[in-house]
Amino acid sequence: MSAAEGPLVVGVDTSTQSTKALVVDVATGRVVASGQAPHTVSSGAGRESDPRQWWDALCKALRQCGDAAHEAAAVSIGGQQHGLVTLDAQGEPVRPALLWNDVRSAPQARRLTEELGGAKFWAERTGSVPAASFTVTKWAWLAENEPEAVRATRAVRLPHDYLTERLTGEGTTDRGDASGTGWWASATEAYDPEILAHVGLDQALLPRVVRPGEVAGTVHRHDLPFSKGTLVAPGTGDNAAAALGLGLRPGSPVLSLGTSGTVYAVSRHRPADPTGTVAGFADAHGDWLPLACTLNCTLAVDRLAALLGLDREAVEPAGGVTLLPYLDGERTPNLPHAAGLLTGLRHDTTGGQILQAAYDGAVHALLAALDLVLDEDADRSAPLLLIGGGARGTAWQQTVRRLSGRPVQVPEARELVALGAAAQAAGLLTGEDPAAVARRWDTARGPVLEPVERDGATMDRISGVLSDAAALLERGTD
Repeated sequence: MSAAEGPLVVGVDTSTQSTKALVVDVATGRVVASGQAPHTVSSGAGRESDPRQWWDALCKALRQCGDAAHEAAAVSIGGQQHGLVTLDAQGEPVRPALLWNDVRSAPQARRLTEELGGAKFWAERTGSVPAASFTVTKWAWLAENEPEAVRATRAVRLPHDYLTERLTGEGTTDRGDASGTGWWASATEAYDPEILAHVGLDQALLPRVVRPGEVAGTVHRHDLPFSKGTLVAPGTGDNAAAALGLGLRPGSPVLSLGTSGTVYAVSRHRPADPTGTVAGFADAHGDWLPLACTLNCTLAVDRLAALLGLDREAVEPAGGVTLLPYLDGERTPNLPHAAGLLTGLRHDTTGGQILQAAYDGAVHALLAALDLVLDEDADRSAPLLLIGGGARGTAWQQTVRRLSGRPVQVPEARELVALGAAAQAAGLLTGEDPAAVARRWDTARGPVLEPVERDGATMDRISGVLSDAAALLERGTD
């Protein structure tokens, strides 16, 4: 390892499929070491993971970083949002975690919305309307379907909370990740007693919400490559971490292409969308992060490419083919029981056209929500910051440009969640706003792709098919 100019920090991204760790030089933002290890997700009706896999993956990733991790002065965890982690009296998982893309709690989401004041109540109280992704609906599902697991639970955590607690021995979370639970009130920035009572969850089971810039604790374990007294930052959810990693300023739109797709922007105003399209999340440093999320993005498109026996880049102009790639149900639009839908086939339709239609369907859902995410004073001509695993794919880039009609900027930095966590850890050492740290590191630097004429006809065609097929999609395949 070459000499660093400043102290070192560790930023972690524990995502759906793997955990990544970066050791970063605070002075320059240079990544001096990295590690990664996978974990598994169940298939079938649910999406579950054993939290102990996340810990094992974190340990492996840190050990791959070698001596650099031992030299780090602070660490922060960015993690997949919404997952329900239930722990027993010994701090061991009661059952596998219910992940964000487990949509079995869709009936509970509808019921909670109806039982407690309707969509307007939830939007004004928590910033969001319950969806099957949210932690509160998963807890309600667990209480209804596995009451013995609820009785055995002595602590309720989110994925990043679980790992932070394993580091420090203290149960903590942050406002960004807490805002995705459905039981944290954005108006008061505290847990909501009425909602907790309604779902039968004792607040004593929940972690303390650590303020931005506050130290969550220090590493108390001796089986990790950290030195004694290494500071642990609050951590946050993956989207809030990526916003930090970009050094995002209010009004700058982000489109993230991963297993899920998201569009979001930092806002000074607390969001409250009663339609449920926009989730009114908090960010990790005192502002807000209105966000729309789809369940089907790169993984769904790659699955369709595999079914067609094509490389993911082997697209052809789609013509009149429309494909709604809702392979895991969908959150935006809110169709948790939906399956994929294909229409417009002709004798001369090619596999490449069907594949392009899958890209179009995935991007349509994100762009349809973009205007709702942005404040009225946001610059609608500003470049879309394109991030996530799909951001470097030519077919993804060209689809976003064509359907949005906007310039697209692709940051060169690849691990923005881990970099955002590292910036948060750096802020503990320097006293800086973590977003300012990331701007100093120039993490958003990257080429800007010029705009092309917007393909409004395709956007309108997909919207029309979605509207016409709504009843079918709502019924699903059961």
